[in-house]
Amino acid sequence: MNKYEIYVDSGNNIPDELLEKYDINVVPFTCTIDGKETDCYEKGVPFKQTAVRFYEALRAGADIKTSLIGAAKFAEYVAPALKNGKDVIIFTISSGISGTYNQAVAAQKELAEKYPDRKIIVRDSANASMGSGMQAIKAAELRDEGESVENCDKWFEENGYKFNSYVTVGDLKYLRKGGRVSAVAAIAGTILNIKPILHANETSPANLTVCAKERGKKKALAYIANAYSQRAENVGNDTVYICHADSVDDANELAQMIKDRGAKEVILEYYDLCTGSHVGPGTVALFFFGKDRRTYPAN
Repeated sequence: MNKYEIYVDSGNNIPDELLEKYDINVVPFTCTIDGKETDCYEKGVPFKQTAVRFYEALRAGADIKTSLIGAAKFAEYVAPALKNGKDVIIFTISSGISGTYNQAVAAQKELAEKYPDRKIIVRDSANASMGSGMQAIKAAELRDEGESVENCDKWFEENGYKFNSYVTVGDLKYLRKGGRVSAVAAIAGTILNIKPILHANETSPANLTVCAKERGKKKALAYIANAYSQRAENVGNDTVYICHADSVDDANELAQMIKDRGAKEVILEYYDLCTGSHVGPGTVALFFFGKDRRTYPAN
């Protein structure tokens, strides 16, 4: 049996132990911190250690820039699996928020000419962080159950928009830098302690858009927890994920809210560096399987 290989960009945010458990390969983004280029993920280096240093630097005002993963880098990472006779599926964060998907497609076309007998599938996750990472984990479960890479791809065609994501931020200035809120709105929001809630939306390509605004972090977390109650499926069975940009207390508070609403397993992880640089320290995000966003858009 040709057990296909799974690749993700590091924006998929999968915890170290789950990468190992599910045999998932990571192609890292790079970021430049005060002029020094570094990979956003390095195999064998505990991600928590990397993330804590990164968010400390971000809080201290470090000049941080991120860049997408180029086609050549995808090809470099994926080619060994193809040489070994394996099919491949690649999950990238949404093409609505990053050009990385298009680079993976370019690599796919290049590699298909060199390995015409192999199947190379690129999935636009229509999501980010663990909203994408959960899909790679599901693909690994399907693979280990004996499903082909084609059947795996079909499953995500039908179910990809059932992965739900809700995010709230600690400081509006990072969204302002990224153009998601205006300078005036950021200043007013800061003064009034307004916390926007963003979600991966129903469009194709999917974007991260504001779906609500709450006054204060506690109300924002409560909104997210209530969204889980309204939209989650298989409550009590599926694993729920919380990612945070060095905001451990808020993440634990949200985890307790989710458990109070019936979640059995909640896994916490530091936010991936690429996305985290755009939302900033203090960000907390929830990811779960639930209602299809195309059929039931968020309020």
